[in-house]
Amino acid sequence: MPTAVLTDRERAAVQAYLRLLHTVRAALDGPPASGRPPLVPPSVLAEADQALTRAGLTGNEEAFFQLLHDCNPRA
Repeated sequence: MPTAVLTDRERAAVQAYLRLLHTVRAALDGPPASGRPPLVPPSVLAEADQALTRAGLTGNEEAFFQLLHDCNPRA
């Protein structure tokens, strides 16, 4: 199994994405809120976008998802 050695910015991007993923899953798994679609706080989306940008991964999904897989194969 390959071991990824991430930079601090890459690690932050992976962590922000995982927080976003868990937030979305929780919103979708929760009880419906009066017929409205589930909402993800804009701050969570912004954090993930900023982390991807700082890590130089914006627009390079293949590299990002490889890092994500190397760090957390179940994500």
